[in-house]
Amino acid sequence: MAPGRPADVAVEDRLFRGLAVLRIILLANAIGVNLYRLDNFHHPRIGLAVVAAMALWTGVAIWLFADHARRTPFWLGVDLALALAALVATPVVKTEWFNASIPGFWIAGALLAWAAHWRLPGGLFAALLLCTADLLLRKEISQTNYGHVFLLVLAGSLVGDLCGSLTRMARERDEAERAAAVASERERLARAVHDGVLQVLALVQRKGVDLGPEGAGLARLAGEQEEALRAMIRQQDTLATPDALTDLAGALERLGTRQPPHTRVVTPGHTLDLPAHTVAEVVAVVQACLDNVVAHVGEDAPAWVLLEDLGDTVVVTVRDEGPGIAEGRLDQAAADGRLGVTSSIRGRIADLGGTATLVTGPGQGTEWEFTLARQNP
Repeated sequence: MAPGRPADVAVEDRLFRGLAVLRIILLANAIGVNLYRLDNFHHPRIGLAVVAAMALWTGVAIWLFADHARRTPFWLGVDLALALAALVATPVVKTEWFNASIPGFWIAGALLAWAAHWRLPGGLFAALLLCTADLLLRKEISQTNYGHVFLLVLAGSLVGDLCGSLTRMARERDEAERAAAVASERERLARAVHDGVLQVLALVQRKGVDLGPEGAGLARLAGEQEEALRAMIRQQDTLATPDALTDLAGALERLGTRQPPHTRVVTPGHTLDLPAHTVAEVVAVVQACLDNVVAHVGEDAPAWVLLEDLGDTVVVTVRDEGPGIAEGRLDQAAADGRLGVTSSIRGRIADLGGTATLVTGPGQGTEWEFTLARQNP
């Protein structure tokens, strides 16, 4: 498969830059050897034309493959086809009893291009194709011929495998750098939260009980948020791997147990595994919706959370029976700088590649429907 990620492209670009130098060396060798053995040519003009075509294509290939976008299957196929054509022209120029082919090791340029682009499978395929053609054109196969063929097969396999290894190492390096950057940013945010938000929440928790029943309620909420933030800070060094999976159904059920008594969570009768980051974001979205129910409808207001597994997609619905949201209210809130719905709800779902649909109106309650692809980015 052709590489598409930045690490793949970076490794391949470096390999093709090295291959460009090697092509020039191989061409110089082929020209020198053929001029030295010109008296072996049965048709010198055809032989020189083949050498000239090899020189022309070498220049074209160096320019063509310098850009990753031009390393298409078509042009790589042309590269390999011209190497085969140079081989096939050898018995015409030197008769079928030839010893050394006209291109010689020049064909390694096309072989290594396939190895660099398609890794081990590409290098092995190109090597076997070229070597088979070389052997089939000969009337006699000497030990020297076998040795050259063996070296080409070995080179294609080893270079292809090496390219794959370098690509994997580059990916791992990029992932490690991203993980280090995330850890550093989390540590910075943790310090900011500890020095600011946690101190304020702790103060509200201590002083709220002196302000009567409403103050005691605020103190309780502040204490819960302080505990949640401290738990997040303690877990800041635990980075989920990109392939880690978490059960979304279980996460929503656990969320339901922490909500007011009238919140009901309905999930399928089986686990629904999604990437850990996706699950964390969906839970945060549902939490934001339920917080809005408590804030705008009341702590005793009933709310429902429904999780549906539709195969290719996952649908999460959050509904309440409150007064609903008046038309234009969300736009006005965003204009006033209150971005709870825009950022905490719609923004999170958009980042996951999903859609958020709101059905509401005065006296109709509020219903959010979030649709996500089963395999999320």
